[in-house]
Amino acid sequence: MPFEIPDNIHPNCARLAWLIGTWAGNGHGEYPTIEPFQFGQEVIFQQDGRPFIHYFSRSWITDAEGKTIRPAAQETGFIRPQEDGTIEMVLTHNLGFVEVWHGELHPEQPRFEIVTDAVARTATAKEYVGGKRLYGYVNGDLMYAYDMAAMGQQLQPHTHAQLVRQ
Repeated sequence: MPFEIPDNIHPNCARLAWLIGTWAGNGHGEYPTIEPFQFGQEVIFQQDGRPFIHYFSRSWITDAEGKTIRPAAQETGFIRPQEDGTIEMVLTHNLGFVEVWHGELHPEQPRFEIVTDAVARTATAKEYVGGKRLYGYVNGDLMYAYDMAAMGQQLQPHTHAQLVRQ
């Protein structure tokens, strides 16, 4: 599905125009402390002319046939692209933690990579210490991979998904 660059997009956000919109699809998750799982996900990226993109994601665990088993993670935050091609991102999670991320836009391709700079957790949140995310626009789809360091484990793959523009 084609997309249009919004007329009011802030110049700092223009290189991320490919993200704007609603995306949905499926992914896979695994980690040494849990059983592997399949999930469905909806992600929304929106902007209003100011120098940030609002991000919202909700996911649900699915069975082998794609039927929803239960709700899963939700996160919301802001991507703050800078004039020099760097990216700042702040995220809040329903699991009880907040993250500050930083990274860079790829100079020639529609993709970016970010890593955590800081993580704060509530008293009841599970131990989570950091992550790395890669987002890319591949053949019209949004692809991402998320590596996580948590529960005494080193940084390693946790989830990846392929999402289609809605």
